Amino acid sequence: MSAAESAGGRFRAYLQFFAAILYFFLARSLAHRGAQGLAGPAWAPLVEQAMLVFLLLLGYAAFGSWMDRQSAPVSAQGLPRRAEWPGEAGLGLAVGWSVALVCVLPMVVAGGIAIVLNLQPSAWGWLLSDAAFFALLTLAEEIAFRGYGFQRFEHAVGSPGAALGFAAYYAIIQALVPGSNHASVAVSVMLSLVLSTAYLRTRALWLSWGINFGWKASRALVFGLAVSGVNNHSPVVQGDPMGPFWLTGGGYGLDGTWIAFAVLLLAWPLVFRVTRELDFRYNAPVIVPGGIPVDLDAAARQQHEAAMGATEPVAPGLVQILPVAAPVPKPHEELPADQS
Repeated sequence: MSAAESAGGRFRAYLQFFAAILYFFLARSLAHRGAQGLAGPAWAPLVEQAMLVFLLLLGYAAFGSWMDRQSAPVSAQGLPRRAEWPGEAGLGLAVGWSVALVCVLPMVVAGGIAIVLNLQPSAWGWLLSDAAFFALLTLAEEIAFRGYGFQRFEHAVGSPGAALGFAAYYAIIQALVPGSNHASVAVSVMLSLVLSTAYLRTRALWLSWGINFGWKASRALVFGLAVSGVNNHSPVVQGDPMGPFWLTGGGYGLDGTWIAFAVLLLAWPLVFRVTRELDFRYNAPVIVPGGIPVDLDAAARQQHEAAMGATEPVAPGLVQILPVAAPVPKPHEELPADQS
């Protein structure tokens, strides 16, 4: 590729990246307005996230099909329908749950968590609704921050630049949340780097989706803690952390603590380790054969004839296996009497 073609490709990728960013804000606004008009206050958050996922998938699929001539634009966004995707999502869920648990344990040891349980049957139904909310919320984040726009930015600046750029972009979005602080911005940067690494190592969103879902949903649904300042996600478990602000994050939650930043920093090499096989499977360079097909037998025969000369094969001589019997002489025939 010439320098002009390379520069043109990067410039086009930059334009597609900016178009993807603008479309994300448009889709988020449309989803919010649509949910307010279609559902009541109790169901509006779930409907909003469902609409946002649909609009992002549809819009970015149109971008990929129209601008990049992608034959399978949904799979190209990072959602390939490969057989092992449930295992990748489950692995990510285990990593995200482990990160949340390591962050909660010091809180339990240092101060504790006052937990109030609501075991009414209706609460369990709303718990399933909240689980679906977190599944859609984290899927929308993965599509928006590691889907089509991330891929176009990666094409322009490379994988490290895309990971760092989207980490800053995600941190800016999270900094606009009421109650955010310096620690929450640092946690956002580190979380984005971990999730982008999971995508780059697997070339799919399944693992990063699982990590994101495990990190957020386990804190809210299992421990009843606040997630980015919202603490009413779990109707079954309500947790009130007790301890210093640097350990609990106060009303903002663990997203605003430096201990969460440290645990996510340690989780970064863990993601590298658990994705060794997946990285080899989906990032190993494909060896494409080139040149002209060569008949090795014919080439060897040509080389032999050039050295020894072309000779016609000699017809094999006759080989006598059994001896030839000597002719038996005939007995002397007697002459007739009248001729004697």
